[in-house]
Amino acid sequence: MAEFKLPKNSRYTKGKTWKAEAGATNIKRFNIYRWNEDDGENPRIDTYEVDIDKCGPMVLDALIKIKNEIDPTLTFRRSCREGVCGSCAMNIGGMNTLACTKDIADFKGDINIYPLPHMDVVKDLVPDLTNFYAQYASIKPWMQTQTPAPSGKERLQSRDDRAKLDGLYECILCASCSTSCPSYWWNSDRYLGPAVLLQAYRWLVDSRDENTGERLDALEDPFRLYRCHTIMNCANTCPKGLNPAKAIAEIKKMMVERQG
Repeated sequence: MAEFKLPKNSRYTKGKTWKAEAGATNIKRFNIYRWNEDDGENPRIDTYEVDIDKCGPMVLDALIKIKNEIDPTLTFRRSCREGVCGSCAMNIGGMNTLACTKDIADFKGDINIYPLPHMDVVKDLVPDLTNFYAQYASIKPWMQTQTPAPSGKERLQSRDDRAKLDGLYECILCASCSTSCPSYWWNSDRYLGPAVLLQAYRWLVDSRDENTGERLDALEDPFRLYRCHTIMNCANTCPKGLNPAKAIAEIKKMMVERQG
């Protein structure tokens, strides 16, 4: 197997290589980004050889095996292991995705793993999502109404209105789409990004919500909404198969329609 080599002029330090146990015949190499603010060292790439015959099928299984059996200092987020919490989002093989749903068998050679791009790193594979969650909170992601609910009843909607939420409510806020978007890389202080805008549209299109005008007013800004250039990175990388770019286009359409 070819040795993993850092690119020329890389700012990374080549780290340690952890060999597989003696006798292992089905070995997969994982080249993993490592950085710890507390040790004062440059980021590095550590290489771990994992016996796939003694490991679960997903990339997250390998990361857990590495942490439990090889290197307990490796740090990453994970929770549900079922693709519904978004905790283990990271850049695997050059694409943002979920480690718990990414199959090791999808990769023929080494697997390169980095934290989500263009975000501050807390440690190793853990990005700082503080700004991302603050942006999500800014769209007020809950139902807003002016009229009282029917006495003793839920706020109902038709089957057709409920169907409008399909492809929106499934978002797990993993940030894979936003961190694949160049506009978000350069303007994340002002541009809300595809994940948050998809969530905003989820409430704009909900027939039970009564604050559509106020929600649109809050998005009417050269940066908050209009930095999207529809390059479709967000849809291509979404691990749930959603299309944030389409949701953003629908919001823009709503802006035009209310002005006309």
